[in-house]
Amino acid sequence: MSCSKQTEEIIYTPGKHIADTKSLSADELTIFTSSNMAFDTPSDLITGALEERFLRGDALYDQPRVANPTEFEGAGGLGPLYVGFSCGSCHSNAGRNKSTLLTHGGTGNGFSSQLVFIKSKNGQYFPEYGRVLHDQATYGVTPEGRINVEYTEQHYTFPDGEPYSLTTPKYWISDWYATEIPDEELVMSVRTPCSHVGLGLGMAVDQNELLALAAKEYPEYNISGEINYVYERNQKLIGTGGLKAQHADLTVELGFSSDMGVTNHRFPDEVGKDQSQTTEDFGIEISTVDMADVEFYLMSLGVPARRNVNDPQVLRGEENFRKAKCNLCHVETLHTSSEPIKLMDGTRMTHLAGRTIHPYTDYLIHDMGPELGDDYDQYNASGDEWRTAPLWGLGLLETVSGHTGLLHDQRARNITEAIMWHGGEGAYSREVFRNMSKEDRDAMIAFLESL
Repeated sequence: MSCSKQTEEIIYTPGKHIADTKSLSADELTIFTSSNMAFDTPSDLITGALEERFLRGDALYDQPRVANPTEFEGAGGLGPLYVGFSCGSCHSNAGRNKSTLLTHGGTGNGFSSQLVFIKSKNGQYFPEYGRVLHDQATYGVTPEGRINVEYTEQHYTFPDGEPYSLTTPKYWISDWYATEIPDEELVMSVRTPCSHVGLGLGMAVDQNELLALAAKEYPEYNISGEINYVYERNQKLIGTGGLKAQHADLTVELGFSSDMGVTNHRFPDEVGKDQSQTTEDFGIEISTVDMADVEFYLMSLGVPARRNVNDPQVLRGEENFRKAKCNLCHVETLHTSSEPIKLMDGTRMTHLAGRTIHPYTDYLIHDMGPELGDDYDQYNASGDEWRTAPLWGLGLLETVSGHTGLLHDQRARNITEAIMWHGGEGAYSREVFRNMSKEDRDAMIAFLESL
């Protein structure tokens, strides 16, 4: 498909659904599969030439990159410094890979499936390293460092005597490439990249709704969400993507550049270009046309339908979710803008416009308390502030990604632990959940697993 073709407006014919409307997580973009491909399947609206484009983007997304840009045409550009050799290194099946730090305590020679953000105490990037620690490198190049972790487990009981425990990670970096940065000069945040459920819809959400949600305050529950305004392409924009809502686009160009070391027109410099060991420059290694196909793929992924919506335990759990006021941040229903958003090549994504969606988030940032804080601020988001995590697809995480690790760095091993980590603006909901009967807690978990 030519570039001129890709910039034409795309017209969609909505299909018909026969499911219970409560199952429709994303209107006509809902898909009806609960297999390990539940996050990696296009909506029914993506057919014909659109499906061909979706598949091209999918293939580029999963394509392992190699270091030699000429011998392997279309798959080169890896490194010299990188985090993963493909998007799937962290997002297998468009999900959220399990962090190897949980089992190995450090990256070693393998992929951690984590991003390690680093900067100085005064908010500046270190010249030798940049924004992200690159713990992998091509032959002849030294990785920038290795991330390590130790976990401390603390045991607790609910008032009815049921036990649970929480694990607290302590991270540090070893094997620095150049200057070793003392702990007292370093601010670090270790994060698991997000799954891709509903990414395009999150970008397309009606910003007036977000502004209205940010204007609401619930002082009786200590809840007050905030917009994270970000600066991208010389514009001030509302962030909805990333764990701190620090992105206003899908970061395709940034991902190819920073995560894989693949240069592009937006980020033409090789990762580590100022390091003496990375002097070779291969020029632009992926085209805007290819990246736009990847962006189209991500924007066109369907959202899995809710399951067991009429199960009595799930219905009881939904009532408990609301009693605990979880829905004040994990907002059940939003709408996308009537004006279609555009891809980087100008393609108008009309199928995302004017949709009623149920992401269970307000896309705002909230103070979650110092226990979850990382001291790493991004735009308006302080170290203790995190974007409300969308909950759609939550019950399929284990099926898709083979684990149940939650929160920004997977420290929570299951939904119960994730709730019990809530502090700050989440403390009221945590305490209501803590004091529920076991039957009510189990019901609430069953509801969350239905999403």
